[in-house]
Amino acid sequence: MPTVLLIAGWRLYFWSNESEEPIHIHAEKGDMECKFWIDEENFDISLALEYNLTPAARREVKRIIFEHFDYIVTEWHRHFKR
Repeated sequence: MPTVLLIAGWRLYFWSNESEEPIHIHAEKGDMECKFWIDEENFDISLALEYNLTPAARREVKRIIFEHFDYIVTEWHRHFKR
């Protein structure tokens, strides 16, 4: 599971065995975890799942994903070669 970014205590990563799913990113910080679907064409994300995520943490990780949107998408394509 390659780490894509480490920012503000958040670790953003992919699971290598999830190549059949649409583009998405996992994030964890402490005991909080979440997964966001990434809509590359519309520059948008949507929450797929969350665990122990506070509203403030959700806003923070969404901001991080949007700030690094192009990099995350590029890394997804590079890692999964599609």
